[in-house]
Amino acid sequence: MAQDDTSQAERTVRNAPDRHRFEVLVGDDVAGFTEYIDEGSQRIFFHTEVDDRFAGQGLASVLVTAALNETRSDGKRIVPICPYVASYLKKHNDFADIADEVTPDAMRAVKAFKKASSA
Repeated sequence: MAQDDTSQAERTVRNAPDRHRFEVLVGDDVAGFTEYIDEGSQRIFFHTEVDDRFAGQGLASVLVTAALNETRSDGKRIVPICPYVASYLKKHNDFADIADEVTPDAMRAVKAFKKASSA
């Protein structure tokens, strides 16, 4: 049985700040992303998804690990509105020192961003 080509392709993560997201690529294909907005000293993560074609390969974890490491390097704090990012943080205590609780202000900022983006 032949193995799926995507399992052998190179995986990379890049920040795409113009799209407010980190992307995980498999070869040249964007396999998934985690969206964020920066508000002051915080980076608010509000949505993560991986394309069904790439499911089960651990790409969400690769993506979020890289995004959180870059967030730390950028001197930002993490606000995990996204359920996947929140779950990841519960399992990985190495980011506890830069994780903030979700506040009504963070929720309003995301709502305003989404409204402005869809206008």
